[in-house]
Amino acid sequence: MAKPVTGPSVITRRGVLAAAAGTLLLSACGREDERDAAVTRPTPGHELVIGATLELSGSGAALGVAQERALAISAATLNEKGVAVGNLRRQVRLEVLDNRSDPRLAARQATELGRRDDVHALLGTTLAETAMSVIGAAQKLRLPFVSLAFGDSIAVPLAQRAFIYKVTPDAGDVARRLAQLVAAEGLRRVVLLAETGLHGDSGVRAMTGALRTAEVGLARTVRLPASEGGAAGAAEQAVAAQADGVVVWATAPRSGAAARALREAGHRGELFFDAGAVAEETLESHNLRAVEGSYAVHPSSLGGSTIANSSATGRAHRNLVSEYIRRHGAYSGFAPYASDALLLITTAARLADSVDRGRLRAYLQNQVTDGMAGMYSFTPIRHSGMERHSLGVYRVDGGVWNRLS
Repeated sequence: MAKPVTGPSVITRRGVLAAAAGTLLLSACGREDERDAAVTRPTPGHELVIGATLELSGSGAALGVAQERALAISAATLNEKGVAVGNLRRQVRLEVLDNRSDPRLAARQATELGRRDDVHALLGTTLAETAMSVIGAAQKLRLPFVSLAFGDSIAVPLAQRAFIYKVTPDAGDVARRLAQLVAAEGLRRVVLLAETGLHGDSGVRAMTGALRTAEVGLARTVRLPASEGGAAGAAEQAVAAQADGVVVWATAPRSGAAARALREAGHRGELFFDAGAVAEETLESHNLRAVEGSYAVHPSSLGGSTIANSSATGRAHRNLVSEYIRRHGAYSGFAPYASDALLLITTAARLADSVDRGRLRAYLQNQVTDGMAGMYSFTPIRHSGMERHSLGVYRVDGGVWNRLS
């Protein structure tokens, strides 16, 4: 049983942010209520157009498909009344493109969307490599882009990311929570098995420092190759270090493949995952024996929303979960990132009274919002807005993620 993980007060920090979010959103909601009397349905011919480049096939499909499903549900809910922007109520139109997990294709899609006058913002990409390829086009065309990918380099350096935002948690916050968990479990030495690429690079930097702070030894760092057949060799190297546990820093489906390879190589100790592992694929039947009893750090949406049930966001989260299950049979804890990106963009449009790209950017970077996955606090000097206190610790018991703290 995991011991409680100590840290700064969640209630105090979250309460302050929630109050700020309430103040910010209250003004928007107040204006919207006033408009309801005059405009009760979307204004014909007026739209808020949001492009989405997603990994619907290829190596990132395990995460990208969940985003497409969540977007469809959240957009349909928004369009029941439309989005109040100025004196109009706009219909949200999503233009979803499959980038096939190919960075070059993702960049081309972002360029094509950005050159169109009728596209107001862009969201998407669940892989760090596709996100990085989109950044250049979004910046050049001054198109606000909200990324769903893991990787700290997506949102920094700020001088080159004026139009770029990220909704996933920072590697440092996830690593700090994982290291605290490892220490609380009494482990003295662990191996870090990190995927090759930008997300793995962020994990190696963050976990190295976090383990040192937690006074846990890092026995070895092993990189997990991008190829599906490379997991076995990496797992053998990890097991050879004879550590107490292994931290797997990889997105699905590579995280599940790594867990299977580790068990087949003889690892009987504990397994820990970063947030990128949380997808339906990780808990599929071919992975269950390997991941049973393992731990993950992930935003609170995985174990149910922490937001007030009576709030608009709480109602939207309940609708997303129930409709997602109705349509697809099981709910993905990763799904709310896309819904939150959509929420952030539409809230920016409401607050700005405009769909102008520059004004959307200005209101994105001054937004505090309680989303479905967690709390976001964006500022002009911080475009990676997920608050660290939105993270929770989970364990796989009986084939499902259960929240421990």
